[in-house]
Amino acid sequence: MKVNEKAYLSIEEIISLPTLFDTSISDNGKNVAFVKKTANWQDNKYRNHVWIYEKDKGIRYPLTSRDIDSASPSWSPDSQYIAYLSPVGDKDNKKNQIFIKSIDNYSGVQITDEEEGVSKFKWDPTSKGFYYLAQSKESEMIKKRKELYEDFQHIGKEYQNNCLYYIEIPKLIHNDEFGRLEKFDSSGENKGERETSVVYQLTDGMDFHIHEFDISNDGKKVVFMATPTSNMGDYINGELYLLNIKAGELQKMNIDKLLGGSVCFSPEGRKICYSASIKEKDYYKTHIQDSTLEIYDIPTGELIQPLTDFDSTVIPIRWTAKGILIRWQNKTNYLIGLLSEDGTVEMLSEKVDSFIMDASITRDGNHISYNKAITNETFEIYLDDKKITSENSFFKEKLKSNREIISWQSSDGLKIEGVLSTPVEFDANKKYPLLVIIHGGPAWASFPIFSDCFNEKYPIEQFIEKGFIVLEPNYRGSSGYGNEFLKANYKKLGIAYYDDVISGVDKLVEKGIADKDRVGVMGWSNGGYIAAFCSTFSSRFKAISVGGGITNWRTHYVNTDMPYFIRMHLGNNPWNDPEIYAKTSPMTYIKSACTPTLIQHGEKDARVPTPNAFELYQGLKDMEVDTELVIFKGMAYSSDQPGMNVAIMKQNLMWFSHYILGESVKDFRVL
Repeated sequence: MKVNEKAYLSIEEIISLPTLFDTSISDNGKNVAFVKKTANWQDNKYRNHVWIYEKDKGIRYPLTSRDIDSASPSWSPDSQYIAYLSPVGDKDNKKNQIFIKSIDNYSGVQITDEEEGVSKFKWDPTSKGFYYLAQSKESEMIKKRKELYEDFQHIGKEYQNNCLYYIEIPKLIHNDEFGRLEKFDSSGENKGERETSVVYQLTDGMDFHIHEFDISNDGKKVVFMATPTSNMGDYINGELYLLNIKAGELQKMNIDKLLGGSVCFSPEGRKICYSASIKEKDYYKTHIQDSTLEIYDIPTGELIQPLTDFDSTVIPIRWTAKGILIRWQNKTNYLIGLLSEDGTVEMLSEKVDSFIMDASITRDGNHISYNKAITNETFEIYLDDKKITSENSFFKEKLKSNREIISWQSSDGLKIEGVLSTPVEFDANKKYPLLVIIHGGPAWASFPIFSDCFNEKYPIEQFIEKGFIVLEPNYRGSSGYGNEFLKANYKKLGIAYYDDVISGVDKLVEKGIADKDRVGVMGWSNGGYIAAFCSTFSSRFKAISVGGGITNWRTHYVNTDMPYFIRMHLGNNPWNDPEIYAKTSPMTYIKSACTPTLIQHGEKDARVPTPNAFELYQGLKDMEVDTELVIFKGMAYSSDQPGMNVAIMKQNLMWFSHYILGESVKDFRVL
């Protein structure tokens, strides 16, 4: 087939592109489990299914059927069983429960029966049970209050926090049967009727909300990261706790750091490793620090920082006999390596052209599995560096845009990188209409790989087929470029972001490959904020699309579920520094708005609530600027319905094709 007879991926094909994640290797190194996400068009849902790869047989197959979702696979320490989460319950109220099965047995056995579902779990090192996180039960006081007064919530006072539980499962494993559970509290007091298995509640959910945890190899201790409540605003107040399981003793470790990522025990259980960033004296700058690793010696309380010269966020995955498996970002690469306590790192991946989403390693450190994408490809699963999947066959007989990293200087001299996508038959002597797609975050980045999990709203391949070239800038504040780059947006939101974007546009115009009179810009979340700023601040663009974007920092501050995020970037609250809130808000410049602007927003977006969209929409209408507002029902930041993502993509394709290429625009109500 000739090149000119092929086509780029359609929007439906872009949405259908499978994504692989959550890889897990058995401790004998022989089997790998991973999750494959696909679009099910019949019921308009994304489906997650655990897949198994058996090395000895050289085969891979799904663990659950088409209409039963499964995720979070984890092999038992003895490598005999695979556990996973699968939703159970009524159609509109399904909650994840732990299931277990042998790869030689087709039926999975349900282990837990938590009313609010299980969020995370880990095997007991003996393979005889699970530690897991589930929301605390509603108190008797709240239940009685509902009976008397109906339901209400005391804001800032009432939370359902994650508690830590343990469930014994030896009978279930051997007999493949599931019965009702016996409930115990941490003291061992029976709280229910005795039947098949036993659940112990190890924390009560009154004092903290657990995010991450690990169990020592001897099964005697649990370490966990917890915040005072499940409120997003308490994220900066996280603490580390050590639980002696047998004695029931809980110790707060009083580490004055901003905690994040994950936590893991050393093989002998004497030390723990975790991600941490230094808390600067200025409260508002706490969150915008690259985090590194810290090791805590439990008996002595000594703190060790093995990566003193590592200018990147580092996540510990597992502490093996050969060192700590770590993952970190270096510009547009995500890398893995084995860290020794003296600070040396043995690379386990290529230093460039490598994006590893997650990895799993055996306890002895001899075998590893990971999912990796390289430039211009989507994710594949690897076992000991051998590829065991073939997802890129999805592109067979299709044209693919070419994605490369380019760089330029912003107006203040800061070096900015971005991903440039061009057509197969790119002509460097031709001027192309240019579209700019701005990633969210800001502490995230755009990458030169194919994955709808990173871009589910803007159809790059269809833009390319229409004749556009596409630029995705990694503006200041993006992750992977070091701590100073992360902090370079502090109190500089808006105008500095705009400079980073427009200087990239000017670079392509100067090279002669972009038409300065045919440029559009779009983005979602923080990218939507930057697009909104471009809409009101600039006349350089022919068309703009604002997705889930902040438009007025002052009103957004009191509507969002994370006002602390705003304080950390703008340096104060709106009552103490109204000027910075005005200077950085798109609505401040609404009278100069002149660019046709499409506004898309999720109805239930708690991070960026819909008042942002309505404020920009009304302002643009009052200024007589062409605008459309589309609210996606039931959607928060993103949708779990592939059909809705198709609509979002089609609207953007129509908007820019109309205002930049001159094509007729369809009615958005019917597409």
